Amino acid sequence: MVIETFTRLFGTDPLIHGIVGGVVIAAFNLFGASLVLVWRNPSERSLDGALGFAAGVMLAASFTSLIIPGIEVYSNGNPIPVLLGVALGALLLDRSDALVPHAHYLVSGKRRADAASPDHELPIDDERFAGVVLFVLAITLHNMPEGLAVGVGFGSGDLATAIPLMLAIGIQNVPEGLAVSVAAINAGLDRRTYAVFAGVRSGVVEIPLAVLGAYAVGVVSALLPYAMGFAAGAMLFVISDEIVPETHTRGNERIATLGTLAGVIVMLYLDIALA
Repeated sequence: MVIETFTRLFGTDPLIHGIVGGVVIAAFNLFGASLVLVWRNPSERSLDGALGFAAGVMLAASFTSLIIPGIEVYSNGNPIPVLLGVALGALLLDRSDALVPHAHYLVSGKRRADAASPDHELPIDDERFAGVVLFVLAITLHNMPEGLAVGVGFGSGDLATAIPLMLAIGIQNVPEGLAVSVAAINAGLDRRTYAVFAGVRSGVVEIPLAVLGAYAVGVVSALLPYAMGFAAGAMLFVISDEIVPETHTRGNERIATLGTLAGVIVMLYLDIALA
């Protein structure tokens, strides 16, 4: 039913599907970034739980929508192309992290109390602002494999795998977008302005990469298992190197772990329900 509705709305061209997928996941990010308009002061505990949930969704999606289909369907049971892609994806993110200094989810800073209203723009804390700039660069870098993964999924032509993957990446973009906005607010930036900027920034990266992923595997189908492994490896690196360590630094390990398990459960349900 879901697949029939999707094809009725958007046709059967994988390139168009890649565009749609990129727009959808970028819209989820914009929604998450805009949550600060109504959820004005999310606690560290809540954010760590939400980011743990995002990690769980990405973790399950890496296997159910990328690694396993890549091996079983697109490599005829040969794991080597997918596993090579996993290694290359992780290696690229590792080298990229070496170029962009670590800038973690700046959610622990407290918004200063001298604002006349929750939306009042405070004097910008230069040190924290520099951290936010690095953080945005790091998150933009980490969003790249997510957009690529969605594009590769649609480029494969397997909508039963691609649609759950798109929804999974979109869902995990919600807490990620919220974390970016909170980081900016803690640096003294206006919440409305930055919430919009965060969503646009995500779209600029994820939409073209989704299109690129769909186009590349459509033109060179032999690249598909390598590309699926590459996207999975990059996402797994982000989970292990960034999200999990960050959510375990403020004493909220239990809620972050429960969030991760909830994310895995949600993704597994989506994978089955939308197949």
